[in-house]
Amino acid sequence: MLTPVRRLAVAPLWICALLPACGDSGGVAGSDSETAGTSETTTDGGTDGTATDDPTTSAGPTTIDEPNPTTGDPTTPGTSEGTTDGTTAGTTDGATDGTTGDPPPPSPWDGEPLPDAPPGEWNWIDFPEALCRDGSSTGIGVRYGTGDGLVIYFQGGGACFNALTCAQNPSSFDGGDFDGSNNGIFDPGPQNPVGDWTHIFVPYCTGDVHAGNRPDQDSEAGVQQFVGFRNVAAYLERVVPTFTDVGHVLVTGESAGGFGAAFNYDRIADAFPEARVTLLDDSGPPLGFEVAPLCLQQKWSDLWGFDDTIPAGCQDCFPSQGGGIINIGAYIAGKHADQRLALISSTGDSVIRFFFGFGGNDCTALLPNTPQAAFEAALIDARDNYYNEPAGVWGTFFVDNSEQHTFLGSSLYSAKVGDTPLVDWVADLIAGQAVHVGP
Repeated sequence: MLTPVRRLAVAPLWICALLPACGDSGGVAGSDSETAGTSETTTDGGTDGTATDDPTTSAGPTTIDEPNPTTGDPTTPGTSEGTTDGTTAGTTDGATDGTTGDPPPPSPWDGEPLPDAPPGEWNWIDFPEALCRDGSSTGIGVRYGTGDGLVIYFQGGGACFNALTCAQNPSSFDGGDFDGSNNGIFDPGPQNPVGDWTHIFVPYCTGDVHAGNRPDQDSEAGVQQFVGFRNVAAYLERVVPTFTDVGHVLVTGESAGGFGAAFNYDRIADAFPEARVTLLDDSGPPLGFEVAPLCLQQKWSDLWGFDDTIPAGCQDCFPSQGGGIINIGAYIAGKHADQRLALISSTGDSVIRFFFGFGGNDCTALLPNTPQAAFEAALIDARDNYYNEPAGVWGTFFVDNSEQHTFLGSSLYSAKVGDTPLVDWVADLIAGQAVHVGP
């Protein structure tokens, strides 16, 4: 059993940095419905099995009010690789070569551990310093498990970068919105590879795919708090010292939460240097300029603050320098080559195609829609040319002839590619085997 650690001291920390966009309904964890200015269209083509999993009983959340720890970033954005989020990424001090047996440096994530609670029950924990884009406060959901792993799940819910998208994106989320779902990836049953693990639910209400660092930002929807990246720092400040003995961390999310998982992965992996840290990005694919033009990526970057949140070591990732978000895949694979990373997507994901479609006609498209063939080609290009080295680090699960958007909540047990069920592919990923399946 993963036992939470209790401490009394609360130390300050300064917030760090990461990235980009997407769309689903913004509903509760495990929700089967997805919207993004248009209803989700799902075409199974006989391959993806879009039937919804049978729900299990949902435990009602318990709200726990917590003190307000100071959070922040121990370093200045734009410093050398490996220090952007204040961690050492497994390196040692310059005077130590790693062979002397010296203990590792203390973690910069040293806030008050999360409160204890009985295993199997969802609890809502308020973080008054974590803000939604409308300025209201939010928090996280926690369900302790009996296993020795930790799931950090990022909720989806679209994005906010113009009047239309902001109107479809949730601007607040508190304990009253949290329902403590036990469906899909949250299913506590033995058929779920992470069913008995502890689960952290990170809600989405900042419109910036959990990657923003722009408080009081003017936008087409008015002044917004695009502070998703800062919120994650506040959560890590307390999550990391709670689980100092964790052996395996799964960083995952759906849609905007898939992007959030991918672009917060680097600092989470650094925050747990002694653990296996696996990435499972569901339907949040960072793709190239052919479907996500530089003008669109620059718009996101300017609005949400990617210059302050993309890992400084990923120099090819910065739109302001002509780089693109697709390069984050190669960067984290090279830096964390002993870990396993994975992406789930349908080849015709209608929701992501809609959002990337805003980049059409040099970001002047009146009817946003990325052609299905172009989207599929971009997925294949990402897999073959960006998510391919070092060999065996990245895996992909691409469902052909489908426009389905997100799988971990609705189709964990029903989706299938060829002879490979999604749940088996996820189990292999957790066991350390990342493979490519699909066209």
